[in-house]
Amino acid sequence: MRKPVALDGQIKALQEKALALKDRQKTQLGELVLATGADALSLEALAGALLAAVKQAAEKPEAVARWAEAGEAFFRSDSKPGTRGKGNGVGDTPPATPSHSTLPATGDSPAP
Repeated sequence: MRKPVALDGQIKALQEKALALKDRQKTQLGELVLATGADALSLEALAGALLAAVKQAAEKPEAVARWAEAGEAFFRSDSKPGTRGKGNGVGDTPPATPSHSTLPATGDSPAP
């Protein structure tokens, strides 16, 4: 006869793992806000910029590709030993990227 599987234990372990992953995601998103200097924006401005980005991503998928390029450049420039995690990024000059990587002030105007 087969040994019964402890499904309750497996479910609990998976739920704990999912919670740990969500916590890690929140931490990483917070670190990203700090590293980019976005913490200098008000919460309302930051939320508005993110909402505009989500709207623009749905309307213009090519914008996401440009943002990804700018993000890759940001991480490449920040990957030098000893630089990651220093300060909050405010006042740091981002790497030279095309001006199309910036978000519009409102969700109404698409990026060039």
